[in-house]
Amino acid sequence: MTDDHTLLAEDLTVGYGDRTIIEGLSLRIPSGRITAIVGPNACGKSTLLRSMSRLLTPRAGHVLLDGAAVHRMPAKELARTLGLLPQSPTAPEGITVSDLVGRGRNPHHGIFSRWTTADDEAVAEALAATETLELADRAVDELSGGQRQRVWIAMALAQRTDLLLLDEPTTFLDVSHQIEVLDLLTDLNRNRGVTVVMVLHDLNLAARYADHLVAMREGSIVTAGPAEHVLTAETVEAVFGIRNEVITDPRSGKPLMLPLGRYHVDTA
Repeated sequence: MTDDHTLLAEDLTVGYGDRTIIEGLSLRIPSGRITAIVGPNACGKSTLLRSMSRLLTPRAGHVLLDGAAVHRMPAKELARTLGLLPQSPTAPEGITVSDLVGRGRNPHHGIFSRWTTADDEAVAEALAATETLELADRAVDELSGGQRQRVWIAMALAQRTDLLLLDEPTTFLDVSHQIEVLDLLTDLNRNRGVTVVMVLHDLNLAARYADHLVAMREGSIVTAGPAEHVLTAETVEAVFGIRNEVITDPRSGKPLMLPLGRYHVDTA
């Protein structure tokens, strides 16, 4: 099992150029749980995740990992505890799948350290878990979008961190692979105690798989808590501006959101 860690944002203000995206935001990530951040496009979900992983420096406020500001921590020290799968990552031209996944082990190596059996095991386990073992010798730029996404997830898994942040990990994946990825992240959480934070667009998958939901709009947190508290018809309409109905999923017991457009709706 992993160690417990505290990850929180305090009065965070972040932006790009002259534009402020997030202002005065505070959020505590539940340790050892799965958190899903949801909200409309351009509401600040990815900006928040990038700030919490120190890719973006805040204009004000702090992101604290175990009480220490992440933006002041040495990069390798942070990367041994916290891993990030960003949105639309890029790989060096011609790099093979096995070499890319192996780069997930870099935070565990010093200048003079050598590749070990533990590194081989971490890479093999990550390839097997993401069903990319048969792609190991292929060049990453030859793969389909869905295959590449699974390879990037494998690299994040090979890093073997206690906290894992993923920005839209199900992008480019068909529905079967979306479920496989979310099942895999649940396995990591339940079997190893990994704290998972992910941005998801599918509200129903977020409600089914996350212990804790964070709903954002226009750079602010509208509400946060368990799915039953967050995924309500009123909150969905306030956050996404769409009429909807929320029922109980008969299989998971979690809330299930039904969007109501102008067509194909029984108004009787």
